[in-house]
Amino acid sequence: MKTLIKNGFLIDPRNRVQARLNLLLNNGRVVAVTQDEPTADRVIDATGLVVAPGFVDIHMHEDFVGEDGCLENDDKKAIFKCMLRMGVTTALGGECGINRYDPARYLDIVDRDGAAVNVALLAGHAFIREACGHTDKYTRATAEERKAMAQLLEKELDAGCFGISYGIRYTPGIDRTELLETARVCVPRHKFIASHVRDDAAEIFAAGREFLDVARELKLPAQFSHIGSMAGFGQMEAFLSFIAEYRMNGLDVACDCYPYYAFSTAIGATTYDDGWMERYHCGYDVIEICEGKYKGQRCTKTIFEEERRDHPEHLTVCYVMQEADVDRALRDPNVMLGSDGIMNNGQGHPRAAGSFPRLFAEFVRKGKLSLYEAIQKCTAMPADRMGLPGKGSLQAGADADIVIFDPDAIADRATFSEPALAPTGIEYVFIGGDIAMQRGEIINGRLGKAVRKL
Repeated sequence: MKTLIKNGFLIDPRNRVQARLNLLLNNGRVVAVTQDEPTADRVIDATGLVVAPGFVDIHMHEDFVGEDGCLENDDKKAIFKCMLRMGVTTALGGECGINRYDPARYLDIVDRDGAAVNVALLAGHAFIREACGHTDKYTRATAEERKAMAQLLEKELDAGCFGISYGIRYTPGIDRTELLETARVCVPRHKFIASHVRDDAAEIFAAGREFLDVARELKLPAQFSHIGSMAGFGQMEAFLSFIAEYRMNGLDVACDCYPYYAFSTAIGATTYDDGWMERYHCGYDVIEICEGKYKGQRCTKTIFEEERRDHPEHLTVCYVMQEADVDRALRDPNVMLGSDGIMNNGQGHPRAAGSFPRLFAEFVRKGKLSLYEAIQKCTAMPADRMGLPGKGSLQAGADADIVIFDPDAIADRATFSEPALAPTGIEYVFIGGDIAMQRGEIINGRLGKAVRKL
């Protein structure tokens, strides 16, 4: 079916275009960008609206696979559906060393059943580490285990994963040897590495150096994960200069950040090991429980200890980041948007359903970013980072993944108490030239395909 999107204001940062042009879509691609109005089977009038490439989320945590071998698909629980409602058409999961399921098999499931968005994955180091029999996150792997990890990572990368993600904070037993031997698998395959580094706040510089020195030694592109929740405690200005120094000396390194001032992780994570209150200069009450009988409550010492002991998997939100630091990160030209979206049974942080519209509501309309800059951080930057020439652009020949929104109305509605609420102001989302979402209603939640880098 030929579709004409007319009268919209096209913004395509990859091609440095801001213009009133019409798009003709056919067979899953943009076939013409024109001032004319060619004949089409379906016509979308985008008068007063922005037409942009579908948003690309370079950092999120994918849906679970159920006992039936299918992806979570419940409207109230599926994070991919949250992604779609906020304009995301392609998402990169498997972040922070974590996979929900074997990555190669996960991509096969997406191919078989479809998903709400196009799905790409990183191979999670911690997932692979455990699959090779090393279940103690605090201890070093043996030479035999490291060899087994490298072999399994080779399999996952050859199946289409875009690279390796590390959650060094969550697997503190990893040492430089393990980092080097596993990351080296990416070199001949031209993949990249991403990391939630070992430490944050005052220790962020040493933690950043540990990761980036390995990337530099191996000459691998490096993605520094969620910089706002790593250096957002008064270190951001200096840390951005630290990253810039590596770039100016030849390392291909970029960062992602979400537009919130609180982070999220499980109550049992190493983030909350002894010393966390001293690191963040806070008390127990900065933590909000997202699940279970204490959902919506701030921690006390008693609640914290009970949850850590009985429900270490429960997600929390921790209100310790500095607003000025997060804002500074998102203004940096080397920082793209990444939601770090994660949900457990529909519960979690509102970034999973609100990050992209929030960037426009809180940063563009409040003058912190231009509309063009915001779209660039959501489209061309992450697509180029992943090496996806068909994504992140509206040029003729590009994949017809498109978001159409009202720049004056787009806004997040997700809250810490209701983290899955859909945003407003997004009129249409197209995946492969078909309407996937219209005004908050999912029309077809199976248009997404597996995206592989082979």
